[in-house]
Amino acid sequence: MSDRSFLNWPFFEDRHRALAEELERFAAGLTIDHSDTDAACRALVSALGEAGFLQYSGDLDGQLDVRSLCLIRETLARHDGLADFAFAMQGLGTGAISLFGTEAQKQEWLPLTRSGQAISAFALTEPASGSDVANSTMTATRDGDDYVLNGEKTWISNGGIADVYTLFARTGEAPGAKGLSAFIVPADLPGFEVAERLETIAPHPLATLRFTDCRVPASAMIGAPGAGFRIAMSVLDVFRSTVAAAALGFARRALDEALTRVTTRHVQGAPLFDLQMVQGHIADMALDVDAAALLVYRAAWTKDSGAPRVTREAAMAKLFATDQAQKVIDRAVQLHGGDGVKSGETVEKLYREIRALRIYEGASDVQRVVIARQTLGQHQGG
Repeated sequence: MSDRSFLNWPFFEDRHRALAEELERFAAGLTIDHSDTDAACRALVSALGEAGFLQYSGDLDGQLDVRSLCLIRETLARHDGLADFAFAMQGLGTGAISLFGTEAQKQEWLPLTRSGQAISAFALTEPASGSDVANSTMTATRDGDDYVLNGEKTWISNGGIADVYTLFARTGEAPGAKGLSAFIVPADLPGFEVAERLETIAPHPLATLRFTDCRVPASAMIGAPGAGFRIAMSVLDVFRSTVAAAALGFARRALDEALTRVTTRHVQGAPLFDLQMVQGHIADMALDVDAAALLVYRAAWTKDSGAPRVTREAAMAKLFATDQAQKVIDRAVQLHGGDGVKSGETVEKLYREIRALRIYEGASDVQRVVIARQTLGQHQGG
């Protein structure tokens, strides 16, 4: 049974503990058919909406409870990576609308995404600009009451199944980061196409999107012209901690699986756990899990307590939790021996699931740069 004692930490309120218990019951009852990834994601979004958990993914008042988001992602990831993915993208995909959208934009889209009736996506990455968002080249050219979109986005989660995309394009108010704007783009617009579906080691709906003279009304812009980079970074500032929470969920499941293995598998007439080297591995795994949890929920609590930005805290949580989860899962695979690399085994699936988390929403090396710059800035400012 997974450790739940962290719920008694002072980061949480009673409502968070109640949410965790409700979600645990929901996740334990999930039956997911992984043979069709697109269909599974649609079914999961519908189930999450019907159960009420997607209410946490967007807010008509522009307030997102990051501790709840993290608890949900951790719990879902511990049970099934695709369930975590389905929930996470509903929040990330509409984060800009929740935080910066007009009342009309919120009323049009958030009731649909929060109920699971519409699937959302966050379209930021381009073929030549992943971590370097300021180098985006996709254009949005003003033409009367419309903007005309031209260019490509790639590695877009929910690409191909989303009903609405939050998309970032260059409107040209200034060079670099200050010339980007954010738009709400429904998937049924003329000029929009899914250019390629992308296959990865852990199957998720991913695609390259192409826009050719795709027209959106000026009212589809989120925030002011040229505010896209700030909007994107603000959204990632909220949701980066939740990526760390998902990694934490994967790591907890790996530790649980490892504990079951070493207490039930016998070597020379004794449980595998009796070997001191194995005890050392278990100790390291438990340490990494708790340390990651502290960083994750410190970042979430700090944001919920009113901090305008948690760039440093979220970067630390994301870097540490994802990197250490990779190590925890690798140890779990090792402790399972040959069964650890057998297709379909839980630790084998975790091994494939965790790798992408060290890349998306800010690769590990980028997080190191962010942490270093934030730390230097605090030193010079203080």
